[in-house]
Amino acid sequence: MLNDRIRSTRMARGLTLQETADALHTSLRNYQKYESGDSSPTLQGIVKLADVLNVPTDFLLGRDVYLQSIGVLVDVSLENPPRHLKSKRGFAATHGNGASTNNN
Repeated sequence: MLNDRIRSTRMARGLTLQETADALHTSLRNYQKYESGDSSPTLQGIVKLADVLNVPTDFLLGRDVYLQSIGVLVDVSLENPPRHLKSKRGFAATHGNGASTNNN
């Protein structure tokens, strides 16, 4: 459950695996183990993850009932998270944003 919530939240925030690993000051491979469930972060790691992902630690730990009881809502959908991040550049290129990046 923890690994699914970490992955879903990272993707909802638009962060790459590498960006998240860098923010946590850990290797990409170590962070990937958190998302795959092959390894779990320490308590300090969970706190840091919550800070980086801007969610309560209770959310990452699956304490939804508790959070609801104190009126805390988290804006991360846990149903059918996307498999891959959509490129911000790719979105602008395919949908147009009206801005030109050509400075010549």
